[in-house]
Amino acid sequence: MTANVARIRARTRSTIMAVVKADGYGHGAVTVAQAAVAAGAGWLGTTSVAEACALRAAGLAVPILTWLHPSGIDAEAAAAAKVDIAVGSVDELGALLAQTAQTVRVHLHVDTGMSRGGCPRGQWDELIGLARRGQQARRVRVVGVMGHLPLADRADPAANAPAVARMHEALKAVRAAGLGSPIAHLAATSGTMTDPATHFGMVRVGAGLVGIDPSGTVEMHGASRLTAPIVHTTAAPAGTPVGYAGTYVTDRATHLSVLPVGYADGIPRELSPQAGVEIRGRRFPVVGRVSMDQIVIDTGAASFPVGTSATVFGPDGGATPTIQDWARWARTIPHTIVTGIGPRVRRSIA
Repeated sequence: MTANVARIRARTRSTIMAVVKADGYGHGAVTVAQAAVAAGAGWLGTTSVAEACALRAAGLAVPILTWLHPSGIDAEAAAAAKVDIAVGSVDELGALLAQTAQTVRVHLHVDTGMSRGGCPRGQWDELIGLARRGQQARRVRVVGVMGHLPLADRADPAANAPAVARMHEALKAVRAAGLGSPIAHLAATSGTMTDPATHFGMVRVGAGLVGIDPSGTVEMHGASRLTAPIVHTTAAPAGTPVGYAGTYVTDRATHLSVLPVGYADGIPRELSPQAGVEIRGRRFPVVGRVSMDQIVIDTGAASFPVGTSATVFGPDGGATPTIQDWARWARTIPHTIVTGIGPRVRRSIA
């Protein structure tokens, strides 16, 4: 984690917000937040006020922004915990103003080209006007303006230019309305790593903290390791079907080992034949269908005793698969691998 924050810091002079949504990308929100702040992140980002309050309860005192509000906005809790709230529509800001008697710090969320949230361009004037009236009434204080980059993973500044222009336009309108010079933030990990024009006053980094660069241009350090013990081993003759429906049949005499992790634990059910795990410095293939609670490994001539540890993924490289390897084998993105690891998997800090 420290190494990744250092790589990020080397790419930007802007304040770093560590985004710890989805339970810190599956690594534990408090754990990731504490490590990121210790490494130099100045802000934290979450999806809900409740998640932000949990970080406050853990002793984290840096500014926190929450912007998705899946259960609605608890303005009183936000004000009490000194948590910032992003509002992405006139209706959302109006509802916030109607329920709060305390001054709440808000970030105006404008649509900069994603069409997935944020106030549409045609309603910016109405949103900014309402924010101005709310600030005059001391119900809110506008401290930020945010947007998103829809094409940052291309690592092409030209693709980001329209969103950058929209952010500048929004900031100009906010300042013209007398709302001061709030901090602007547009870039997530890919923009942070590849395009300084997107950085503004702050960058929001989530995936990069745990070793994922969605643009694929910067090598990050894996932040996690998933291991599982062998719970069963058997010698199997050639022609032995493995798992449900016998989709894999041994083509030689071999040894099969069972690991107690399956799709209920986040192992993708659909995998390419290249999928494998590391045992004692060697990679062995996953064979047969992934079950809810188990996967089977073909270890060939090697027979490992029950209790032997296998590494499903880790940061080492070589025989040890990475989360990027698993994403490729499952035809998905690394984010789904780390966020999909289920609650049955015991977490610990190394």
